Amino acid sequence: MDLLVAKFGGTSVGDGSRIKKAAQSVVNEYMKGNQIVVVVSAVNKSTDDLIGLSDEAVGEGLTDRQRAEIVAMGELTSARLFSAAVESLGVKSEYIDPYNDLWPVITDSDPLEAKIDFKSTDVKMQGIKTLLNQGIIPVICGFLGKGPRGEITTLGRGGSDVSAFLIGHCLDASEVVIVTDVEGVMSTDPNKIESAKLLDEITVEEMRDLATHGAQVLHPRALTYKDPVISAKIINFEHGDLSSKGTRIIGPHSDDVLKGVSLYKNPISLIAVVGEAMLKKSGLFAGLSGCLAKEKINIFGISAAQNSMSAFVDKADSNKAYHLLHQFVVETDVLSSLSLGSDTAMITFVSPDIIEKPGIISDITEPLRKNDINIVEIISSQTAIVLFVDWKDGEKARDLINEVLK
Repeated sequence: MDLLVAKFGGTSVGDGSRIKKAAQSVVNEYMKGNQIVVVVSAVNKSTDDLIGLSDEAVGEGLTDRQRAEIVAMGELTSARLFSAAVESLGVKSEYIDPYNDLWPVITDSDPLEAKIDFKSTDVKMQGIKTLLNQGIIPVICGFLGKGPRGEITTLGRGGSDVSAFLIGHCLDASEVVIVTDVEGVMSTDPNKIESAKLLDEITVEEMRDLATHGAQVLHPRALTYKDPVISAKIINFEHGDLSSKGTRIIGPHSDDVLKGVSLYKNPISLIAVVGEAMLKKSGLFAGLSGCLAKEKINIFGISAAQNSMSAFVDKADSNKAYHLLHQFVVETDVLSSLSLGSDTAMITFVSPDIIEKPGIISDITEPLRKNDINIVEIISSQTAIVLFVDWKDGEKARDLINEVLK
């Protein structure tokens, strides 16, 4: 017997016929002998409507606490509708909202961006297990939490997906199924390129980067709660079948990603190439990386300025890379010289919160400054920050950054 957590997004419960279809897919899975927990979002656009009504009626006088109570009505309603639809098909169901004693998701008191109390949530999940063992299908409101005084809180953007992955983890589920309005994850936006293909699988790390850069399938924050040992997939509600193939989400693959900060085990060498007006010359990056790729030399990082490019390679490959790039420089008219720098340590910090947390780079670099640790180079994206410091300072820099992020 498998235990599934099925999360239905707002579009997949967008009207009565869709709710009935979704409920039937849950009952069909239950009839196979599986236990199933439903996590449901507010009916499509109902949250936006509630926000619009409150802004129009109250405006700036609306408190955060009031806003949380109002927007929660979308999930409170959809959970009741979904549970009733399941029962109409002959299977026992119970809706679970924050007013219910069995409510499992416990948070701090922040009304709109609540942080989850994992220990308390894990304990409260025993009540959901009891329902499952009684043959009841729990239908749990996504996006919502319960604060220390029993007040309703909300989990912020991506909250319903967070709920699904969190509940899946606490219940040791066999699988988390995200039911939405797309077939899964595509090779690119099919509205822009018709030949886009459905991916059979994608890693958490890849999915996080796609989501951060604009893909709307999952909010990157939700992937933080993906349990590496629990299967997960994204499917289209149109099929009305939780066994549909869709796209499977794999991982995360390493403890380093989960912990956030890692120090590469070997020294890294910086090779700097300089030349006048380099950025006006097309193909320089391709030429630089290409000549190293032919000799199977991996590049750990690359950066560019107006008159220079820097490539970071493993020290074991540095001498060979240095000679290869020298040949590239002398054969390229806009390049003039290159240099091989001293050993550096590469520290990588991966987090979906980078794009949403103003000042995170200064938070990381300030303790390094106070400890006289020089940053040789810093490369950042929306989900990762990579710092290069002197090799002798690598472990200390990693430990200082870890202290900041605890």
